[in-house]
Amino acid sequence: MSDEGTQQPQLVIVTGMSSAGRSTTANVLEDLGWYVVDNLPPQMLNPLLELALRDSGSDDEVHLSGLAAVVDVRSRTFFQALQDALFELRTRGAAPRVVFLDAADDVLVRRQESVRRPHPLQGSGRILDAIHRERAMLEFVRESADVVIDTSGLNVTQLKTKVSQVFESSELPSLRATVMSFGFKYGVPLDADFVLDMRFLPNPYWVDELRPQNGNDAAVSSYVMAQDGAAVFLERFVSALKPVLVGYESESKRYMTIALGCTGGKHRSVAMVNALAARLSELDVQVGTLHRDLGRE
Repeated sequence: MSDEGTQQPQLVIVTGMSSAGRSTTANVLEDLGWYVVDNLPPQMLNPLLELALRDSGSDDEVHLSGLAAVVDVRSRTFFQALQDALFELRTRGAAPRVVFLDAADDVLVRRQESVRRPHPLQGSGRILDAIHRERAMLEFVRESADVVIDTSGLNVTQLKTKVSQVFESSELPSLRATVMSFGFKYGVPLDADFVLDMRFLPNPYWVDELRPQNGNDAAVSSYVMAQDGAAVFLERFVSALKPVLVGYESESKRYMTIALGCTGGKHRSVAMVNALAARLSELDVQVGTLHRDLGRE
């Protein structure tokens, strides 16, 4: 496929639901120095990789270390060739990583209406009907994706942070983990590999001096971690994760999202996320934290 010694660029396929954040993800990758192609027909993935390999083996000053292609239903009937294109890439020895952007239907409807452009599959029908058709077309991609990001409860800045945590390093670590806090009253993250409920701990909200603070503040963190069961939970969950980490590595699964929730995503879950992230960083895991609902009223 390439000359011996030629460094093969990383290849990422960005796909997912319309209005779920594909463009933002592509922009982040571009800002990180990746070469990004938008709305690429799947049949062009192999020629694009060949071009990248030729460039990466040249003496040009600019070295291509990352290549990303946004592939989605805008390519219409061409999109149906994605599964075959991915199979061909893997057969040739390439290791494309698929990033799937998703969001709840009602969120997608609101976003689609706000841009005042028709959905690619809408035709003369309703936006929601088009979303359902798109979701059915993309089901096989979502099931096999390396990274699934649910953007329902994320603003643009939070999405950029999450994407950056996955791709900011040019070298692939054994495993990357995003540890996320959230509030159950705002919905459970759809992209979480593990969802854990911190509502078994006493709520600092009912302590007057702690109510206006959050889990990033030392007083709240100390209060949460001093409660009966907090330290035991942390130790046992980390122990339970160890064989999972080994299994992920053996299956070449490089990313995981662990979501810890409490009522509003402000106190208990934030404090425990920070504690868990610190412990995971000791296990050769590259960890990023995201506090999804911190700052909401």
